[in-house]
This record gives sequence, structure tokens and C-alpha cells, in this order.
Amino acid sequence: MSKEKLRIAVQKSGRLFEDSIKILKDAGISIDNGKEQLKASSRNFPLEVMYLRNGDIPQYLRDGVVDVAIIGENVLIEKGQDIIKGEKLGFSKCRVSLAVPKSFNYTGIKDLDGSKIATSYPNTVNQFLKEKGISAELHIINGSVEIAPNIGLADAICDIVSSGSTLFKNGLKEVEVMLKSEAVLAISPQISEERKKILEKLQFRMKSVLNARTSKYILMNVPNDKLKDVTRLLPGMRSPTVLPLAEEGWSSVHTVINEERFWEVLDELRNFGAEGILVAPIEKMVI
Repeated sequence: MSKEKLRIAVQKSGRLFEDSIKILKDAGISIDNGKEQLKASSRNFPLEVMYLRNGDIPQYLRDGVVDVAIIGENVLIEKGQDIIKGEKLGFSKCRVSLAVPKSFNYTGIKDLDGSKIATSYPNTVNQFLKEKGISAELHIINGSVEIAPNIGLADAICDIVSSGSTLFKNGLKEVEVMLKSEAVLAISPQISEERKKILEKLQFRMKSVLNARTSKYILMNVPNDKLKDVTRLLPGMRSPTVLPLAEEGWSSVHTVINEERFWEVLDELRNFGAEGILVAPIEKMVI
């Protein structure tokens, strides 16, 4: 039996860390890690977890020190364009945006021509400004860039934005969204064939978790004379399940629906006479 383990990097702290550990846990992977531990192994899956600084992960992938990583797509765009991107994981969503002081009368990107911009994402900013034909002086800051305009270091900043509350607290407003980002599974170009096989098993489990997170299981009672209308409306994994009820003229319909479409479809189901509609979360969904 092989003793090979897949080496996965996750951010060692913050929201991305919490979401990364959760998806591994939801995929049935138990990790034995103590406080302040930088490396831990799973006791029920051939996986070794390394807790690293987010900005260092692309180089670890490039060098083959780790085989895969859960990392923000924005970090790969900035530091790891050569790294293979696998699944988008649907969590830790954010934007990489330009922001200016609230007092700045911003009318368009041309207002930043010749300005000073503070950022931790120089490659991303340079590429964006180049596409827009804008010239600016960049001040590279590793840390809280929001303070830069307040101390006269820059006219604008580029940073990641989630809710926008940090910008608001620092007297800034978001004016340009350069890119949207979420966590992705990144793969080292040096991963071995044996570890690729373990990765395939991990990806299968993750996809089952992700499919479940974006879907709902719904059950409802439908008049038989409306069954064709209702089943035509419902997407289902293959087709809805229809079972006769004890009450004559009615059937129970079961199906899976994408969460984003649920409320839109719900109104139509009610119009077709559906009653007793129950909605249940799905723990795992294998397609």
C-alpha cells in the first residue's frame, strides 16, 4: 500500500483558513492539528496540510514544495499566473478594486492619470492601467494600504474589498472593480503522477460538497392534472421523482434545484397548484 501523501497548503489564519478547513472537514477529512502547528496530517485520508502565508503559497507550488493549495484567485493573478487553476470553490469571495477619498470628485479612470496609487498588487494594477492607457506612480505597501491617502502617501489605493466597511471607516470609496476573486484549488506544475491520483479523489469529494452547497432538495404535493407543467418547470438531476399520494388525484414530487433559482421557481410552482412545499439542505451531492 502506498504511503504517498498529497501535500496541500492553506492560509494559516483568517477567513480563508476557516473556510479551507471547513471544506476539508465537509469532505470527510479529519486533520490532527494542534495550536500554532504549521504542518498536520489527516488520520483518514492521505493528506498533509501546511499552514502558510497566502502570498508565499504560489512560490511553494512553483517549487513543488506543496502539490496543491486552497488560495485566493487574486493572489494567483498577482503572483502565480503560471500555476494551474483547478476548481473554483465558491467561498472567500472578494473584489480587487481601486478606491479614492470620499472627497475625490471621481468621474472616470482618466482622473487617476498621473496619480499616486498605494497597493499590495502592483502587477494587477499595472496590467489594468496599461489596458486603460493610464500612467500612475505605484507605492508598494505590504499591509494596510487604506491609510495611505490620509497620510499624503497616495491619491488612491488598490486593495481587496469584501463588504467595503474597511474603506468606509477610512474615508474611502470604491470607484473601479479590477477583478472579482474567490478561493480556488491551485495545482503545482511539479505534482507527481501518484499524487495526482490522490488529488482526483480529493477533487471528487470537494465537488460533491460544492454541488450540495449550491443546491436544495424540494418536495411538494401537486395535482395530477398539473404534473406535466410542474415537471417541465423543474430541472432535477435527471428528472423529478413522482410518487402517488394516498389522496386520489395528487402526487408527491421530489427534485433538486439550484439555490439561485429557488425563489423564482417557487412562485411558478404555487401558480400550478403545488402545496406543502418542503425545502431541505443537502449534505453531499454526487453527480
